[in-house]
Amino acid sequence: MPDFENVAKTADMPADSLKTIYVKDTPILLANVKGKFLAIGAICTHRGCDLSEGTLQVTTVVCACHGARWNLETGTASFMRPLPDLPVYATRVADDNIQIKIP
Repeated sequence: MPDFENVAKTADMPADSLKTIYVKDTPILLANVKGKFLAIGAICTHRGCDLSEGTLQVTTVVCACHGARWNLETGTASFMRPLPDLPVYATRVADDNIQIKIP
């Protein structure tokens, strides 16, 4: 059964920030969107870039390499051509810990 795992402290993720974390060797992009924590796969499916180096536009992350975009709530990609979507991970906050549900 999937379980939640502590991945960061809320104090380490200021509002409108992006950070790549590793859970069981899997890179996951953690985002703080105005106090709401969201998590998707961290690697761009277009060029393999780390999405934490990109920019946050409301609930969309824009890859720094070539401008591909992913919705942080659905993992859906949008770009000039179809790209694979990214996995989405459920998040929650327990005390001051940000937790991700690991499949």
